[in-house]
Amino acid sequence: MVPRQTLDSLVTSVASELMGVDATTMVAATQRVLAALVEHFDVDVSYLRHTDRERRATVLVAEWPPREDIPDPDPLAVVEFETADSVFRALEYATEPLVVRPDTDSADYQETIRKSSGIPEVAMACVPLVSRGESTGVLGFVKMGDRVWTSRELNVLKAIAALFAQLQARVVAEEKLRYIALHDDLTSLANRRALLEYMERRLEAGKPGPVATFFLDLDRLKALNDFLGHSAGDNFIQTLARRLETNLEPNDMIARLGGDEFVIVPAAPMDAVAAELEATRIQQFIGRRVSVGQESVSRGVSVGVALGIPGQTSVSDVLRRADHALLSAKSGGGNGVAVFTDAMRAQFELQDDVELNLRSAVSDGSLVLHYQPEVDLRTGRIVALEALVRWQHPTRGLLPPGAFVSVAEATNLAGELGRWVIRSACSQFAEWRQRGLASNVVMRINVSPVQLVSADFVERIEDVLHLFGIDGSSICLEITEHVVVQDLVRTRLTLRGLKRMGVQIAIDDFGTGYSSLSHLKALPVDAVKIDRGFVQSLGDSNDDLAIVKSIIGLAGSFGLGVVGEGVETAMAARTLVGLGCYRAQGFLIARPMPAADVEVQLREGRIPLDLDLPRAGRGVAPS
Repeated sequence: MVPRQTLDSLVTSVASELMGVDATTMVAATQRVLAALVEHFDVDVSYLRHTDRERRATVLVAEWPPREDIPDPDPLAVVEFETADSVFRALEYATEPLVVRPDTDSADYQETIRKSSGIPEVAMACVPLVSRGESTGVLGFVKMGDRVWTSRELNVLKAIAALFAQLQARVVAEEKLRYIALHDDLTSLANRRALLEYMERRLEAGKPGPVATFFLDLDRLKALNDFLGHSAGDNFIQTLARRLETNLEPNDMIARLGGDEFVIVPAAPMDAVAAELEATRIQQFIGRRVSVGQESVSRGVSVGVALGIPGQTSVSDVLRRADHALLSAKSGGGNGVAVFTDAMRAQFELQDDVELNLRSAVSDGSLVLHYQPEVDLRTGRIVALEALVRWQHPTRGLLPPGAFVSVAEATNLAGELGRWVIRSACSQFAEWRQRGLASNVVMRINVSPVQLVSADFVERIEDVLHLFGIDGSSICLEITEHVVVQDLVRTRLTLRGLKRMGVQIAIDDFGTGYSSLSHLKALPVDAVKIDRGFVQSLGDSNDDLAIVKSIIGLAGSFGLGVVGEGVETAMAARTLVGLGCYRAQGFLIARPMPAADVEVQLREGRIPLDLDLPRAGRGVAPS
């Protein structure tokens, strides 16, 4: 600014200086304006203060010239009105300029100045910042000795104070919008955007590291919402947010990504050992009970941990690794802690590879079917074949379904993959039957949830059966137990449509979720297949024996067939027979094999078994 300009031009130049100012440049721009005002009005000090209504205090924004050797804490940084001198107290709600001169009666203020500056007397002009009729701050001037302020000068200072009031209102509005943009509505924690900005700064080259990142996911929060209501769930989340703030360091980043997901980035660097210990500590204090209304509830939390190296690791990579570690922590049933490892990296690299190449595999002939026989344990006779898809990957070799079926479901390829399996299995089945094989064998085909709820699924099955001339009763479609309860109404309609064609229905992996037991009567199901997890330990685990026994009894009471999966020992096979379950499949009997090898078994009609069954168990199996 040009010194000693006219008062009118002074207002214009201040307005120009403040026009493009925001929160980040406000202090520097204010100091420039104050320096010009000090020179123009020939005073010793000028300052700008804002009023904090919640704290009932006046807060220093900027001053000119800056003081030297400022004590810590600065006694002028924040001054509470209740304990301030009479001048500051008078400015709390003032809307007109206040002039203080040595001959005024503000004795306590003059005494304060004398003690702090050693100057016997000062003159002061205090011009309130007024917004919507309310004082929001003050523009002040101090002259060592005496100074007379003209009405013309005070009117100009009121105009300049009004410009500062407008700037303050604009900055407050911008800060409020920025706060909203960077914080979660429910908890007031940082949101995803704030988290990403923070992590970008933490992972810049040269910053201290490693940077630990914790990805938290509450276990079974939906159950709390379902039973106590969403407001209770919100209260639970808010309580946990406050608990995180209380138990973590003030500078730690705590973000809520939505729902029941949180991310924590400690301000201090941490190696993998320290990070795992901290994740366990977080898991423990999060797991403490919370009072929600009249209830006292708790939820476990799964924590995935990943480390980033500043200058080497991107934000997206760290978050992705933490998310992968979280999935690993949850895979064990929840309430676990997992640190991202090289083994996880290999696993998820495989998933990425699968996701990129699976679509072409459906059409380029690299998918193949293997078949696992199901036999009558009493005779070894082959009674069914289960079609199991494999992928002959160009670089990774033959991949089992567990390596790519879940990816297919996550990328909307499950329907296309499922249609290929059904068509290919029925084509092979029809070919065998044309050559006099598998005449008394049922072909079992797994159906994905996506297929089961599609509107045209029944019509597609009917078209395939007609195309290959297969009777519906020769086909058994297998659905997993959790699919049954996902959409019971839709499932019932689909299964009834299939039954009209004679198609058999089996519930696969039965016993892993008892929620479907009550629905068995309502569904047109022919058989249940006992989950391999219960069958493998038969003979060693009394708990598994009790479960298997109850499943077989339940199936019998509903008139359903029952098949034991995962038979790997003769003891398990003998136990099944003793419980009245005669059909089984597993590695003890035969592994899944290509069509050519299965054909050899079909020609024999049975698979020799040496189970040393009691004579009473060797009856002739029904056809």
